[in-house]
Amino acid sequence: MTASPASQTSQADRAAAPPSSGERPASAATGPGGSSGPAARPVRRWRGAAAPAAVLVVLALLPYSALEIPVLLDGPVNSPGSLQLLALCLVFGGIALGYDLMFGRTGLLSFGHALYVAGGAYGTQLAMTGLGLGLLPAIGLALAGGTAAAVLLGAVSLRGLALGGIGFAMVTLAFAQAGSIWVQRNPGGLTGGEEGLPLHTGGVPDALVGVQNTANVYWLALAYLALTAAVVWTAVSRPVGRVWQGIRDNEQRLSVLGYDPFRHKLGVFVLASALGVLGGAMHLLVTAGATPRSSTPEFTLTLLVMVVLGGSGTRWGPLIGGVLFTFLDQRLAVLASSDLVHGLPGILRAPLSEPMVVLGTLFVIAVYAAPGGIASIRRSLTWRRGEETR
Repeated sequence: MTASPASQTSQADRAAAPPSSGERPASAATGPGGSSGPAARPVRRWRGAAAPAAVLVVLALLPYSALEIPVLLDGPVNSPGSLQLLALCLVFGGIALGYDLMFGRTGLLSFGHALYVAGGAYGTQLAMTGLGLGLLPAIGLALAGGTAAAVLLGAVSLRGLALGGIGFAMVTLAFAQAGSIWVQRNPGGLTGGEEGLPLHTGGVPDALVGVQNTANVYWLALAYLALTAAVVWTAVSRPVGRVWQGIRDNEQRLSVLGYDPFRHKLGVFVLASALGVLGGAMHLLVTAGATPRSSTPEFTLTLLVMVVLGGSGTRWGPLIGGVLFTFLDQRLAVLASSDLVHGLPGILRAPLSEPMVVLGTLFVIAVYAAPGGIASIRRSLTWRRGEETR
């Protein structure tokens, strides 16, 4: 039996269409010589682990490099200022990667992720000052409290999905706004109000205190990023990751197959929140303090921009977006106050003196140049090369 012209046309269209963000090109699914059987799987696993391992080694060796990069860094790579900037970029890369578990992998738009990042920072700080705990026990207590709060608030927020995705977003926004107001009101002098809280160095190991130990803080931030990446990438490659993708693509069909979407959505919400709590504790160490800005809904919007910029639902996209956005945000702030910008004509000085204006312009350009995020550029180029060789 021959296929109808309509079916032939649809097959041709599917063959010519570029792969979506959740698909891999056919060449990626085949082993050497075009095979796609079990023999090709170890090769793919080795290739999948080689790139992260190489990146991890390079990043771990940066504190030993005295390379100077003018404009991008104020001093050598291993100078305290440069290492602190790079550590902050790594922390935000990890936080964005965890946030993408909800947004990119499961399709849950949360405006309340800042609540858990701030909970990690303030919780760790208060556990050290109020309870006299050391750093690790304080982080553990903050993580336990943040996870318990995520279970409770997540269950309440997910009930808002009965009103659609916007219901979940609004409920998480309400919780985040309440937490932000509580932080800024400074009840009982706990949060420091608008000034925030300086890091209590008495509970922090000496190896993480002082300018001379900035490299150790950098390695700790790198360890957090590596842990987050390992957790996220492992989870999405397991069957539960397929369920999350099914919830994002067609939740009703998943329910028909016998899965409980609520239970899986609550699970990914709690996991992402726990990673956010850890990120908040790392942010406390890198910036040497807990700031009220980390509790605001605007903080979550920044995470959303990072994820979209890098490429939501991709392996490397949120990480790249978090690192790149943070680096540009910090460096453009320095550039805005430099003599170079002050010496420009007013028509140029006005926008360049506002880092968010420049960041917004770059974000719009990036969205138009790479609608799927920075991580989609390589996939698009690979698909185009495949089309040209046909």
